[in-house]
Amino acid sequence: MDYYELLGVAKTADADEIKSAYRKLALKFHPDRNKEVGAAEQFSKINEAYAVLSDPEKRAHFDRFGQAPGTPGMPGDPFGGQGFDPMDIFEQLFGGGMFGNRGGRRGPARGDDLETELHVSLEQAREGAEVQVEVDRLTTCEHCHGNRSEPGGRPPKTCPTCSGSGVVGAQARTIFGNVMTQQPCPTCRGEGVLIEDPCTVCRGRGRTLGTEQVTVKLPKGIDEGYRIRVSGMGHEGPGGPGDLYAHIEMEPHPELRREAEHLIYVARLPYPRMVLGGKVSVPTLDGLHELEVKAGTQHGEMSRLRGQGMPRLQASGTGDLVVVFEVDVPKPGQLSAEAKSTLSEYAAHIGDEVHEHRGGFFEKIGKVIRGE
Repeated sequence: MDYYELLGVAKTADADEIKSAYRKLALKFHPDRNKEVGAAEQFSKINEAYAVLSDPEKRAHFDRFGQAPGTPGMPGDPFGGQGFDPMDIFEQLFGGGMFGNRGGRRGPARGDDLETELHVSLEQAREGAEVQVEVDRLTTCEHCHGNRSEPGGRPPKTCPTCSGSGVVGAQARTIFGNVMTQQPCPTCRGEGVLIEDPCTVCRGRGRTLGTEQVTVKLPKGIDEGYRIRVSGMGHEGPGGPGDLYAHIEMEPHPELRREAEHLIYVARLPYPRMVLGGKVSVPTLDGLHELEVKAGTQHGEMSRLRGQGMPRLQASGTGDLVVVFEVDVPKPGQLSAEAKSTLSEYAAHIGDEVHEHRGGFFEKIGKVIRGE
């Protein structure tokens, strides 16, 4: 079995690529969401692949021998002699701690936090809009209400091995002599109870995976790289739900570029309008604004529309919309013979000798602008 092929990644994939591929496939084939024949088997296979490829030593062994440690004929056990439960890996990555702290009984554990990307437009960021995002999260099973046992069936019983503590004593030999330690109970896996009649909906896990629409309220002026916490919208756990963290990704605007609280618009104008003056329609977040172009405007010159930028995040005031004027130099093929003749006359009038084989007047201007 080729673990790289199972996860759909290259053999050179780094840890983040492997984790990302696993997350997508695990959600796709999770038994709570995918009832198709073979989905549960595929879910188990991709979890096994991730268990090996996410561990540097197991991955190195697989790369060298083409098989995981512990495969018949190969040394070692890929899962430490403890067997393999695909839900363990899924819980660790998507919501561990569902049944409390397995290493000790220190009280019910809160569900794990979730992270998601939130794509935001300039308009939404300016107004501080409420944005909807889809989140896959584990919530309390509605059938068994998180009890994990089938309603009407036999209730959970106290684990006879650990007497409900979830831990057992073990003796370890050290340089200081024999030391008593505690480890999770192997019978109940640290839960303290045994489920005799598992819930038929959640299979005794107490939670089910579902997709929810979550509303995220944006602060005015939010920008790329920030994250917003939505309390209580993470995975459900015995001690309450975790939180959702939405990482902000700004969507590119078709005409405006953002720099902090300011917006930039590049107005590319024909040379005559720059020389003689005129008007230009500037796109703003409130619609088009007609701006005066002064006669003799130079390439790279700027004009400001005060207060037409973005609100300052967690501060008072608003940025500006900065209009940068650039000469739109036509290519020689775009000029008619009459236009070329007129430009040649103008060049002669100002004492600028031009030759057709050296390029036209506008081409020379373009080279100056480009620094050629």
